[in-house]
Amino acid sequence: MNYRSFEKIFKKFGTVSISQIRAAGQVFDKNNLGRWEKQELIIKLKNGYYAFADIADTQGFAYYVASKIYKPSYISLHTALAFYGIIPESITQITSVSSLKSSAFENKLGTFSYKKIKPSLMFGYNAMENNGFAYFLATPEKAILDLLYLYPFYNTTEEIQNLRLDDYFMQNDLDWERLTIFAKKFNKQTLLERVGLLKNIFSEDNA
Repeated sequence: MNYRSFEKIFKKFGTVSISQIRAAGQVFDKNNLGRWEKQELIIKLKNGYYAFADIADTQGFAYYVASKIYKPSYISLHTALAFYGIIPESITQITSVSSLKSSAFENKLGTFSYKKIKPSLMFGYNAMENNGFAYFLATPEKAILDLLYLYPFYNTTEEIQNLRLDDYFMQNDLDWERLTIFAKKFNKQTLLERVGLLKNIFSEDNA
């Protein structure tokens, strides 16, 4: 199979794995992948997984890759908070959570980091799409809870204030009822206490 044939079959998927190539039943020389990577036609995302280089900069593609190369997972934590404008930082890596073990991958698209949570906590996210690329993204409420749960040092007023959560969003756009309902599903008293601190901080800001 030459590159033109390879592209015709698989480019519509955006990414392609070796298992996909094998499942397609095509005669294929695996060494082609290394050659095409050197020619900058494809990008290696992780072992056995590749993306087409000419669409890699398309908006939404990196989020698509994040949800594709490590499943099940959804984008959360700092990346989701930045997406919603809740934190001011420009995020240099895409952070996700997964019921698989914690892991990270670096490639030409950036760094993709995954934090492990219990399978029972894989909720509170939506299917999103950008330029035809689908991915899973935590709601603002779940992204905050994932952060407080996975980073337990956010357990004082000072530490939570250091997150610099956007006052307007927290007071006007965040669904506090949903946040509380989701928090109870974690069944963790220390998390509920952190949520209490969060509420106190923004109640005081409203006073």
